[in-house]
Amino acid sequence: YLQQPPPHDAKKRQHTHTAAMKIEEVQSTTKKQRVATHTHIKGLGLKDDGEAFDMAAGWVGQEQAREACGVVVDMIKQKKMAGRALLMAGAPGTGKTALALGIAQELGSKVPFCPMVGSEVYSSEVKKTEILMENFRRAIGLRIKENKEVYEGEVTELTPEETESTSGGYGKVISHVVIGLKTVKGTKQLKLDPTIYDAMQKEHVAVGDVIYIEANSGSVKRVGRCDAYATEFDLEAEEYVPLPKGDVHKKKEIVQDVTLHDLDCANAKPQGGQDIMSVMGQMMKSKKTEITEKLRQEINKVVNRYIDTGVAELVPGVLFIDEVHMLDIECFSFLNRALENDMAPVLVVATNRGITKIRGTNYKSPHGIPIDLLDRLLIVTTVPYSERELRLILDIRCEEEDVEMTEDAKDLLCKIGHETSLRYSIHLITAAALVAHKRKSAEVEVEDISKVYTMFLDVQRSTQFMVEYQEQFMFNEIPESMNAPVGGHRVTPKADDMED
Repeated sequence: YLQQPPPHDAKKRQHTHTAAMKIEEVQSTTKKQRVATHTHIKGLGLKDDGEAFDMAAGWVGQEQAREACGVVVDMIKQKKMAGRALLMAGAPGTGKTALALGIAQELGSKVPFCPMVGSEVYSSEVKKTEILMENFRRAIGLRIKENKEVYEGEVTELTPEETESTSGGYGKVISHVVIGLKTVKGTKQLKLDPTIYDAMQKEHVAVGDVIYIEANSGSVKRVGRCDAYATEFDLEAEEYVPLPKGDVHKKKEIVQDVTLHDLDCANAKPQGGQDIMSVMGQMMKSKKTEITEKLRQEINKVVNRYIDTGVAELVPGVLFIDEVHMLDIECFSFLNRALENDMAPVLVVATNRGITKIRGTNYKSPHGIPIDLLDRLLIVTTVPYSERELRLILDIRCEEEDVEMTEDAKDLLCKIGHETSLRYSIHLITAAALVAHKRKSAEVEVEDISKVYTMFLDVQRSTQFMVEYQEQFMFNEIPESMNAPVGGHRVTPKADDMED
């Protein structure tokens, strides 16, 4: 049979229909990780025998400091470091904060790690020692083990049964819910209270989900979607879990990880009554309230009883205080006493100061820390990076920030980092990549590095600019003697001269 060609207007309609068809690619709902200063740090980069790799886990160099931190990690895991303290001392940009984050990565998510900065303690609402105590309690974990009867499985049926309302009217109420749960071993049908159905609706439970129901409390937890449905959608939004093994009804040991601060907060804010005075009292309370020492002692008694009976286990974590020289003499004396407590975490502090004044006094001390507290600290020092190590670090950061860069551009960036600072050269990577993108280049070249180098000043050039144009700045206090050139260069003001 001969096929008749379509008329001209039919062709036109077909062409219009094809042009109107729209195909869009579905974007993944998985969150993209932000690239931050220390996202490339994945651990301490140590061998099994405790020696440091030359380059591993995002680390380059600082082998001695990393090996020392590895020993500290082993002591923490064996619970032999509680109540002791570690000081990381070194010049700015030598990896003190990265070492602390490496310790946190090595310990894992089950060990509490509480980071803070020394200046956080100065608040108009709460005492300095109270903020320190809060962070101490945040760094102490409690692992509570409970044996519970649970019903666990994949939901195969979910049918609410309705009856006429007993209160009159035409409405219907749910009397009970029939639910079918399936595991690898078998299937069970359960008849549940309507209050459990409300909890299931809050969890957005549907047929095909894997859930578990606590027999005593009736609480419902949605674990995820059964992996049998994994091929239905490709949006990556669902968390697919395997079909549970064993029976539907089982006795399960549930482990809860909480911190002592969580227990403090839960007991410090009791739920008030429903009368107007209670509601008004809760509204008028300040957002930040101090937790009394008496309450903490009562919680400690309960915790100790749990530990003695074997219900709970104490997990001493890590409290990391960066810029510890910002604390004053009152805070240091508090730390001295707090480290002697039975429930004390591992204290890790970091500072980039040399011999300087202890805040709140007129006395000078190494790192701005009193001698009696320094005597309690194990001190780890970080050393400046060599030019070869700078180059390797810049390679890692280029890979982390997904930036293609020529070898000549990396050599120039390494030279800039050696003459100025590592942090400044790392800042230029993304800026240079954006400049290269604007000129339609896939790689960052030397001209892009040179351009951003002239755009953004480092500390030395910025200070030189201020000295040259000091008369045009407000509240200038640089002495005239510093304006005179020395050896062809103007003198850069020191911090002590600025304070004077």
